[in-house]
Amino acid sequence: MAEFFTTVPKPITYEGPESDNPLAFRWYDKDRVVLGKTMEEQLRFGICYWHSFAWNGADIFGAGTFDRPWLDPAADPMGAAHQKMDAAFEFFQKIGAPFFSFHDRDIAPEGDTFAESCARLDTMVDYAEQKMAETDMKLLWGTAQAFFQARFAAGAATNPNPNVFAHAAAQVKHCLDATHRLGGANYVLWGGREGYETLLNTDMARELDQLGRFLNMVVQYKHDIGFEGAILIEPKPQEPTKHQYDYDSATVYGFLQNYGLENDIKVNIEVNHATLAGHDFDHEIKQAVTNGIFGSVDANRGDDRLGWDTDQFPNSVEQMSLGVYQILLGGGFDTGGFMFDTKLRRQSLARDDLFYAHVGAMDTMARSLLVAAALIEDGELASIVSDRYAGWATDQGQRILAGEVGLADLHADVLANNIDPAPVSGRQEMIENLVNRTIERVI
Repeated sequence: MAEFFTTVPKPITYEGPESDNPLAFRWYDKDRVVLGKTMEEQLRFGICYWHSFAWNGADIFGAGTFDRPWLDPAADPMGAAHQKMDAAFEFFQKIGAPFFSFHDRDIAPEGDTFAESCARLDTMVDYAEQKMAETDMKLLWGTAQAFFQARFAAGAATNPNPNVFAHAAAQVKHCLDATHRLGGANYVLWGGREGYETLLNTDMARELDQLGRFLNMVVQYKHDIGFEGAILIEPKPQEPTKHQYDYDSATVYGFLQNYGLENDIKVNIEVNHATLAGHDFDHEIKQAVTNGIFGSVDANRGDDRLGWDTDQFPNSVEQMSLGVYQILLGGGFDTGGFMFDTKLRRQSLARDDLFYAHVGAMDTMARSLLVAAALIEDGELASIVSDRYAGWATDQGQRILAGEVGLADLHADVLANNIDPAPVSGRQEMIENLVNRTIERVI
């Protein structure tokens, strides 16, 4: 097996904040204990197979720019798949992340028939199993690529053609089997085209029922095979379809409730999807935690001047700290982790650019963890929130929440006692300064 990343001869190591080595971690010390767990346990970093190894750097205006010999269309498909997996696991070992994730078509090329596609995936799962045993890598999640191919132009589960629904179901079944075999901690249902372009040709009620039926089938099959991982949906507001049925965490929760799935399916939140939906990242986390459906995170960012999913590597400690803070308040990850659903910029075409990008992203997340942990340990934010809602702990507040009083009772009370509460400052700027000071001092 030939080495692919020859300019990075050894694994990336932690050298500390004073290091000026661009191929060393300054903040990510995987063995450092933060709030009772090591950084590795708290962050559960994963590397994505798709953008890192299955994409050639092309965009809608230009051809591929990346040096990825296994993507040569003249190459033998299965030989190229093995070469790609060799390079991927070399990268996994050298970057030092404990997890990876894949779409079925990332690791095995589609065949001329569905049977051939299944056989190819089985072959590559055999090889992945061998590579995982050799390297101690673990699978964070698998997912089926039921969006790229022309058959899925009008969706997979929501397609007007039941044969497309059946094909997607068969593909998900085979990919879930593969994920189960590889010990995946989760299985993600990425609804890339589960939405519509125009209502003029769409029966929305029918499509929602189809999607609900599809997800119930997946949950049932999970139990049939004894898969112990979580089933996750990835909220996505737009792009490629105009209106996605999985717009954000709140939308997904309402959908799950409607189809009796709120206890069986959680969400995989992507930072860039949150911002495209008009939300802050920490809002999406809090929404999911509050509703009991928080599962995992795709750690990336978008571009404020581009209204589409750019999947850039995270580099803002402030933005990510607030999200990590909400994750920690919610108890941290269970089966999930921080998956780098991220891609290099098209001009970053050197092989080792993939290392620089991930080193920076992992350091960003590690320092964000330290900031979030400091905010929790200091307790000042929690005290501010507790004090702000202290009135609800009084007898009046408890009676309201318990349903012991109604509108007429409160009307009479306000009249009799001339209740006229004065406004109280929310201290928003003071709180933001507190966060900034914590970011400045955390090492």
